[in-house]
Amino acid sequence: QVQLVESGGGLVQAGGSLRLSCAASGRTFSNSAMGWFRQAPGKEREFVAGISWTISTYYRDSVKGRFTISRDNAKNTMYLQMNSLKPEDTAVYYCAAFQTHVPTGSPSDWGQGTQVTVSS
Repeated sequence: QVQLVESGGGLVQAGGSLRLSCAASGRTFSNSAMGWFRQAPGKEREFVAGISWTISTYYRDSVKGRFTISRDNAKNTMYLQMNSLKPEDTAVYYCAAFQTHVPTGSPSDWGQGTQVTVSS
């Protein structure tokens, strides 16, 4: 059974930093793309960042230069380092895994989400 478990969310002031982690289990993830999505209240879930099996990275424009996605295949863990956080980054952040090598289309597996709140 595939499990994705996020951790590291919380409350931070604008300009601060948080590091999210996603621990994966249940299948081999090293040859799959993974990614982070977020959903703010009243809004649709949106793509934040993705990482391919060859460690190519992809970001939505609003987080480029502030967020860094990475993965440690030996630990089956993915990370999202978030710096210079803004109130508009407030959302529930979801870890996701794809069946493909690059983060395209819809993920096949989702975590339960972790809340990130940025106060102004």
